[in-house]
Amino acid sequence: MNFELIKAALIKALAEEGITEYEIYYTSGSDNSVETLNKEVCSSSSSVNGGLCLRLLKDGRMGYASTQLMDEGEMGELVIRAIENAGATEKPDTVGIYEGGEEYEESRIPEFSPIATADLRRAAIELGGSLFDADERVQNGTVSQAISSGFDIRIVNSHGVDLAMSCGVNALIGQAVVADKGEMQEDYSFKEYSVATEGEVISEIAGEAVKDALSKIGAGLVPSGKYSIVFSGKQMRSLMSVFSSAFSAKAVIDGMSPLKNKLGESIAAPVVTITDDPQREGSSVGLTFDAEGVPTHRHEIVTEGVLNTFLHNRETAKAMGAKTTANASKAGYASPIGVRPHSFCIEPGEKTNEELLLMAEGGVYVTEMKGLHAGANPVTGDFSLEAAGFMIRDGKLCEAVKSFTVAGNFFELLKSVAALGNKLERGVQTGFTAFGSPDVLVHEMSIAGK
Repeated sequence: MNFELIKAALIKALAEEGITEYEIYYTSGSDNSVETLNKEVCSSSSSVNGGLCLRLLKDGRMGYASTQLMDEGEMGELVIRAIENAGATEKPDTVGIYEGGEEYEESRIPEFSPIATADLRRAAIELGGSLFDADERVQNGTVSQAISSGFDIRIVNSHGVDLAMSCGVNALIGQAVVADKGEMQEDYSFKEYSVATEGEVISEIAGEAVKDALSKIGAGLVPSGKYSIVFSGKQMRSLMSVFSSAFSAKAVIDGMSPLKNKLGESIAAPVVTITDDPQREGSSVGLTFDAEGVPTHRHEIVTEGVLNTFLHNRETAKAMGAKTTANASKAGYASPIGVRPHSFCIEPGEKTNEELLLMAEGGVYVTEMKGLHAGANPVTGDFSLEAAGFMIRDGKLCEAVKSFTVAGNFFELLKSVAALGNKLERGVQTGFTAFGSPDVLVHEMSIAGK
């Protein structure tokens, strides 16, 4: 598909209909994966996706229309549909199409190199074998997967904005099933990789997945009570992903955020700083512009506990008398403009792992929480989750514990943070968003156990 020909045909059709304010949003992507079960390839998939969305302003109302048919003859019909949809829209538009004029940061994200299916297959098979080789207690049901997913974005509008970017993620996943002492457990590890780092990453994943699965064998129960709890960075970033919507200005406007009217107030402990940084070091996906074409930048959403800003697109910013934070988003090429973070993280603190565990003497280190979306309410901040982890004694992780419930309120938890680890655990990028956190210590938190 020649995008330049499609663009020219669309602009010509727009001019013929007298449309002078418009935006063309185009995405294309490819997803390839190979999965093994018990060291044998069990599935392989490859897909190509994408499409084009036209937004135009007609009589003060914004009209959307989209297509996957990249044909010059389709463009005239696309314009007609968008005009008709604008006429059916009851709500007048408040911001129009982005006028441009701001400077864009140079991308610091490494160029994406997709991995060929044959190489994905080899890596998945090698990882599957490494999982079994890591320990004789690894059992059937053990799975490995190699993924290569990339996408391109183009945004062109009537004000001269013309943007393009390519990004993607290559990743390996290993899930180990182990059996010992009449008990079976499982755990996984998930890391980004390249052909150059493949061997090292396979070794790390196999070691971590098997070790973590074996560590659950023989887990006991913890008595109910109040404990110092250290949430692992992996678990805290999962909580961040569930409750990040509360920081969206759209959620605030819609009455769906407990942070309404909290700007300038302390909403977390002074040790907590939360940033949204599209080009965070180590990221594989980081756009220099958002879904409206506005330049992206690093923002401190919370600084030393104080809420500085919500996440905005241009419409929410105007509604709240603020400046956009360039967090406009589209769930898909055909979707309306929404709001979402780029790389939303609690910044690391100063405590080593050993120091954090010493501060949590007699407490629990939480390494697993189940049912995050069923047991957590992003509107109120409340959560009640089945958890597992380890008891903490003498600054060390001791016996495994399971089947206890951690309950509370996420925003009260933020206020109660006593210390932060010095290592950021950042998740593998999914789509345009990633979440991260260090280990987080909270004292006097209730656990419902035996």
